[in-house]
Amino acid sequence: MRFALTALAVLLPACLVSSPSFAGKADDTLHIAFSKELEHLDPYFNTAREGALMAAAVWDGLLYRDPKTNHYLGNLATGWSWENPTTLELILRQGVTFHNGQPFDADDVVYTLNYEIDPKHQAQNTFAVDWIESVEKIDQFRVRIHTKDPFPAALEYLAGPVIIQPSDYYAKVGPAGVATHPIGTGPYKVVSVDPGKHFVLKRNDDYFAAAKPKAKIENIDIRVISDTSTQMAELLNGGIDMVWQVPSDQAQTMERFNRFQVINAPTMRIGYISMDAAGRSGADNPLTKLKVRQAVNHAINRKGIVEGMIKGTTQVINSACAPMQFGCDGDVTRYAYDPAKAKALLTDAGYPKGFDVDFYAYRDRSLAEAMIGMLAEVGIQAHLHYMPYAALREKRLKEGGAMSFLTWGSNSLADASASTSYFFTLSGEDDARDHEVADLLNTADKTTDTADRKMLYSKALSIIADKAYFVPLWLYSTNYILAKDVSFTPTPDELVRFYDISWK
Repeated sequence: MRFALTALAVLLPACLVSSPSFAGKADDTLHIAFSKELEHLDPYFNTAREGALMAAAVWDGLLYRDPKTNHYLGNLATGWSWENPTTLELILRQGVTFHNGQPFDADDVVYTLNYEIDPKHQAQNTFAVDWIESVEKIDQFRVRIHTKDPFPAALEYLAGPVIIQPSDYYAKVGPAGVATHPIGTGPYKVVSVDPGKHFVLKRNDDYFAAAKPKAKIENIDIRVISDTSTQMAELLNGGIDMVWQVPSDQAQTMERFNRFQVINAPTMRIGYISMDAAGRSGADNPLTKLKVRQAVNHAINRKGIVEGMIKGTTQVINSACAPMQFGCDGDVTRYAYDPAKAKALLTDAGYPKGFDVDFYAYRDRSLAEAMIGMLAEVGIQAHLHYMPYAALREKRLKEGGAMSFLTWGSNSLADASASTSYFFTLSGEDDARDHEVADLLNTADKTTDTADRKMLYSKALSIIADKAYFVPLWLYSTNYILAKDVSFTPTPDELVRFYDISWK
C-alpha cells in the first residue's frame, strides 16, 4: 500500500499541471476499469461480481427487482402465478428479440434452465438454479418451472442471477462460444472481447425496455486493471471515467481534484474468514478444534480495521450473512477483540506457542496483511497465499484451504439462502460440513411460512456462531470514483447498472 501511495503521489503534480479533459463524453463512450478478471462471460459459469454486472447489461431475467422499491416487475415475463407450492407458471413477453435477431419465446427459457440444472454441464453458478427440478413449455409464450421443494425465494432468484440464453445459439456454441461472443436480449450488445482483458459494449437500440430502461450511453469500454495505483493513474490521465472498490486512502487523495466525484456507498457484500473446521486441508489442521477457532475470532480487531483502514459506511457484522437479507439474525454469540483471551484459548487447545497456518486471499491485500499481523500477536503464524479469485475458488472447491479471507455479495439477492445457505450446506464452499446446520438451512430455504423460516435461519446462525465456524468481519461500503460529467447513483446490491448511467 505504501508503494501504491508513493507512486500516486509522484503522478499528482504532473496531473495537476496537465489536467487533461476526458474523452468519454465527446464520443459517448464510458471507460470503466474492472479490478478482477472475469472467470467466464457466461453468467452461469462465473461467480465474480464483474460477471453479474455484465449479465445485467447483456442479458435479461424473467423478472426484475426495482432497486428503489424492491418490488418485482415483469421483464422477459409479463405475469406469473403459483399453481401449487412447487409449480410456478409464467407468461412470457412477446416481441422481444436477441441481439442476433432470434425471437425470444418459451423454447429459450426451457432450454436455458434445463441445460444449467443438468449436472453434466458443470455450471459454476449452480446455486442460482439448483432449486429447479425441471422446466416445461406450455405454449409459445407460457412456461412452468417445477421446483424441487417449495422455494419461497424463487422470485428473488428469477429477478437476479437467472438469465435467459437464445436456445438455438446456445445449443450450437455452448458456454465456450458465449465466452467470446455472448448473445442476450439486454440493453447492451457485446461487440468486442479480448478474454480476461478488454470488453466493448454497444447500446442495443432495439431493446424492449420494460422493467429496465434503454441505455443512455452508447458505448461502454471495459478494461481489466488489477493494480489500484494504475487505475488511479488512468483516471488522472483521462484513460478511464469510472472505477470502484477503491481503498479509502486513495479515494481521499483523489478528492483533491475538482474533476472527480468520490462516492462512498453501502453494499450487500460481506467480508469473512472461512476456517477449515472439517479438516479438508488435513486432519491435523488445528482449526478443527473449537477453541482454536474461537481464538481466531478473538484475535481479529474488526472495529479497528473498519475505522482505521476501510472507513466510509463499512460496519462490523456478527453473523454469516448481510444484515439487510431476509433471515439474517445478528443476535448471536459475539467475539470481542481480546488477544489475551485468544492466547489463553490456544493454550487450552494445546498450542501454547501457537502454530503455522496457510492463509489465502484474493483481494484487499492490506486488510489481509493487517489480520495476519493480529494473528501473529497471539502466536498464529499465518502465511499469505495471494492469488486471483478464479484460482482460489478452484482450489477451495477441490481441497479447501486452512484459512481464507473472502468476500461475498450474494449475487445481490436479499435473502439468507444466498449467503448462509451458500456457505454451510455441504457444498465445495462449506468448510464446516456440519449436517445439523445444513439440515436447518435446507429446511429454511424451502419453508413458506415467514416466521418459521426466520426461526430456522436464526437457529443455524446461532450454531455457526457458537461453534465459531466463521469469522464474520464487516459489511463493506465501496468507494466509487467518477469523472465529474458522469451521473451515477449506487445501490446497496452493488450492481453497477450500466444502462442507468448517463452524462451530466
